[in-house]
Amino acid sequence: MAYRALTEQEAVEYVRTLPGLFTPDAKLTSKEIGDGNLNLVFHIRDEESGKRVIVKQALPYARVVGESWPLTLDRARIESEALKIQHKYVPDLVPEVYHYDAELALTVMEDLSDHVIMRKGLIEGNRYPLFAKHIGRFLAHTLFFTSDLGAHPYEKKALLGKFINPELCKITEDLVFTDPYEDAETNNFNPLLREDVEKIWRNLPLKREIAHLKFGFLTRAEALLHGDLHTGSIFVTEQSTKVIDPEFAYYGPMGFDIGAVIANLLLNYAGQHGLQPDAEERARYREYLLETVEKVWTEFVSEFVRLWHQKVKERSANVEGFWQDYVENLLQDSAGYAGCKILRRVIGLAGVADLNTIADERVRAEAERLALAIGQALILQRRTIREGADLTALVQEVANTYYQEAAV
Repeated sequence: MAYRALTEQEAVEYVRTLPGLFTPDAKLTSKEIGDGNLNLVFHIRDEESGKRVIVKQALPYARVVGESWPLTLDRARIESEALKIQHKYVPDLVPEVYHYDAELALTVMEDLSDHVIMRKGLIEGNRYPLFAKHIGRFLAHTLFFTSDLGAHPYEKKALLGKFINPELCKITEDLVFTDPYEDAETNNFNPLLREDVEKIWRNLPLKREIAHLKFGFLTRAEALLHGDLHTGSIFVTEQSTKVIDPEFAYYGPMGFDIGAVIANLLLNYAGQHGLQPDAEERARYREYLLETVEKVWTEFVSEFVRLWHQKVKERSANVEGFWQDYVENLLQDSAGYAGCKILRRVIGLAGVADLNTIADERVRAEAERLALAIGQALILQRRTIREGADLTALVQEVANTYYQEAAV
């Protein structure tokens, strides 16, 4: 079947042809529910049995912009294959893939409508007690087993070749590491931040550190990354976590994925300035968010080091003291990439609802300034961070200073 974007009815007829999903006489309904930047997403439901699946189809352009921004359809293959690899290592933490169609650039997968998008849950002030443990394990297993630490070198290099993802990597290279730090057309920031943003454009030490981080992203093929691991790509309940949307998957520095999780928790931390009017509740929720950041790191390290000692394949990884150096460098990388992710979401294209849903433009600018201060500190001071508690202490210090100066 030649490629075409499906309608809701065509999505229903398509899944009818797939063996093992629905009975021939099933009463199926379809609704297009995609609210992301790139794809069509159909929710297919059997009205009698209640069984549901998701059909995700790549469009040949960025949906957030339109046909003026063409994109490769191969990203659907990359997403499908990445999900299968992740499912191999953490089957409880990713949706199951039922079918992939290369011609139509679509994937049929497990429905997660009993979960909520984590970003939405955080904006509502909900707490997810198992999230840090789950995402720490997801990161540890998917990064370890696709790296030179946990994969045979032939297997790792073969996977690297399968996940060459130049078009989507270029989006990251531009939108995360380049455009926000110059007067680029893609930037889209609150007009009240003009002076703050122009200071960042002139901040040579900051831009120099971001250049180091960008070249790490360009050159360090450490492990198979999710590539876009923000809280909009995570479904949660109080008991369950599911990671979705790895179409940006490629081989890169491990800290980029870890940093993405940390950044999005901290974007919500900054957003609480305008999301939660009650000062005491705001302080309590921010404490929860910082505790979660720290737990994400400690859960990751605990599992990653356990795998290192039990499953490592690379002999040089057994050199005394090496794993400690590796983990410390990884934390510093993660902090730096978190900072880049934060700055990009405030200044560049495709902001986050944690900030954008603050209705009062002035209050939103105050929250965004806090986010900018946190992002810059994580980049510039990342080499002072030795453990997870150092990272959260730095964020707390930046927030305290911000509010003290604002009160003057």
